[in-house]
Amino acid sequence: MSTSDPLDFFDDVDQTAAVPRAPRRKRHLWDRLSIYLPVLLMGLLALASYWLLRATPAPESAEPERAVSSEPDYFMRRFSVKAFDAKGTLKTEVSGAEARHYPASDKVEIDNARIRHISDQGLPTLATARLVTTNGDNTEFVLEGNAVIVREAGTDATGKPQPRLEFRGEFLHVFLEPDRIVSDRPVTLFRGTDRLLADTLDYTGADQVALFKGRVKVQLAPR
Repeated sequence: MSTSDPLDFFDDVDQTAAVPRAPRRKRHLWDRLSIYLPVLLMGLLALASYWLLRATPAPESAEPERAVSSEPDYFMRRFSVKAFDAKGTLKTEVSGAEARHYPASDKVEIDNARIRHISDQGLPTLATARLVTTNGDNTEFVLEGNAVIVREAGTDATGKPQPRLEFRGEFLHVFLEPDRIVSDRPVTLFRGTDRLLADTLDYTGADQVALFKGRVKVQLAPR
């Protein structure tokens, strides 16, 4: 019968077999997860980005430019407008029953218009018509319907005398730069005491020359 120490039995047992297996499994699982963790994070980021794109409202498309309306955008009724130069001298006065501005052409129509303009030499010009159409910078005027333009007598920039001029017709097209009056319809011109009738007219104020075409009649007063 052996009398060996009982503790010697435990020395013969493999100590490594006594380590629990659960921690080994957890460690192995964690190692595998650490391998796929970057892939999982990338997937989560992709899902988050997709969600943000879906949640973000789409930018509003730029509205196409609206076509300029052919209708008038403002009116003036029973009006009078005056313009002065830098010295405060009255240059132009426009009045009428009604004025309409058309943004598409930047033109103004004036019913029963009356336009008074003072030249640099101080000579007044008066224009009246049932309808006057002017451009945006007021350098052209179209007179329609009982159109009358009167330029009083005086002297020009060189001191040369100018007789009184009166133009009458159903249509007169006035240019200020350069000074010109044109009509493709019958016109009557009073120059001082003389009277001229023609089918068309082209008058230039710089040289005071009137060109008539068509049937022309002239009445010269005795001098």
